[in-house]
Order: sequence, then C-alpha cells, then structure tokens
Amino acid sequence: MSIPLLWWDAPGSYEVAFSTRRGGVSSGPYDSLNLGLLTDDAPENVEENRRRLCAAVGAAADRLAMNRQVHAATVNRAEAGARDNEGDGLWTDERGLPMLKLTADCLPVALVRRNGEPGLALLHVGRLGLLEGILEAGVAVLGTARVAAAVGPGIGPCCYEVGDEIAAAYRSRFGATAVRGRNLNLWTVAERVLRDAGVTSVERIDVCTACNEEFFSHRRDGGVTGRQGVIGYVA
Repeated sequence: MSIPLLWWDAPGSYEVAFSTRRGGVSSGPYDSLNLGLLTDDAPENVEENRRRLCAAVGAAADRLAMNRQVHAATVNRAEAGARDNEGDGLWTDERGLPMLKLTADCLPVALVRRNGEPGLALLHVGRLGLLEGILEAGVAVLGTARVAAAVGPGIGPCCYEVGDEIAAAYRSRFGATAVRGRNLNLWTVAERVLRDAGVTSVERIDVCTACNEEFFSHRRDGGVTGRQGVIGYVA
C-alpha cells in the first residue's frame, strides 16, 4: 500500500514530508500509519509503520533519529538511531540522517537553512512548547543563516478550545488575535513567532487534524489515537 505524504518543496537539498494516518499496518483507533509507541498499539506495528515511512521518503530506517517529547523548548542534535533523549526538537547538518517528530494535534514544523550550508530542524510545537520558546530555539540552532519554515497540519482555531489560563497567557503575550472567544489559533501564533525570530519564508498547511479524519487527533478521539509526524533529512 502506498503512503500518502504532504511534501514540502523546501529551498535547498532537503527531503521533508508530513504524514497522514494512511498507509500503515495498524488497526482500530490506530488505523493505519500510527508512528507512536506510547500508545496501546502493538510495537511491531509501529516499527513497521516507521520502516514504511522511511522507505517512502528514501531514508534509512536503522538511522532514524527521534527523541522523547515533553512539551518543552529543547532542541537536540540528532544522533543516528537515538530515541530516548528528552526534547521537542531535533536538528542536523549531516547528510542522510533522517529525523522524525510526532504529533496528534500539535504542529509539526520544519526549518531549513537557505544560505547553501546544510541545516534542518524538525519541531513538535504544542500550546505549551510555543509559550516555552520551542520555535525560537529551533531557529537559533540553525544560526544566523537565512531560514525557511513549513508548518504542517495541526488542530485549527475551529476546534481548539482552551481553558482560561492558557487563553489569558496567549492573549497577554501575542495579543487578541491569538484567541477568539475560547479558541486558540496555533497556526497564526506559530507564523508570528517564526517571523519575529527572523524567518522570512513561512509556508503553512492549514489543515485541522481534529476536523479531518485523514489525520490522528488527540482532541477528537479522546486521547485514544495514533500519531502522525514530520520526517526529513539533508539530501
């Protein structure tokens, strides 16, 4: 079965794609390309799904770098095959080293250097990580080079109702447009933060994961769901 991917035509020698929930071997609430092990899905299914995803983008599955996501602002340098370091970002300037970040309503974000020097960062960006500074940290690790960004599918302002504390924090920091009523607009806030950090090219895939059943959604599915993600490497 082929794997449908949303490819980013990144400026430079990079391969970056956002996955959907289609094209894997998992079943039930994890149907079918669940990439997350911290679920009740069978581990062998998840590993096969990750292998298929790597094959679809031309990456070596045995070198795939991941980390343990904790909704913070840590961006780690990727190490081939590493999985357990805490952090919500990975980056590399090494050619052929694939990285994967997982989401299920949070935003998957890719950043690349545009000055001819290789550099790619992949980020897991949720409401807490945005406040902690994960996007600024991702831009910072790529240095003073010109940076381009792609923001993948995540929960939209149509569906993302938040509590008073989060709403107040976002209004205080980002202004009235960050929250309409009780609904948080992660898409708009992420773009604003990236541009404020010096990113001049920001492409957005404004697809709501809670609305669109082609994606896993923690909010829509009551927490019993799989994970999609963003995968990429320097080609």
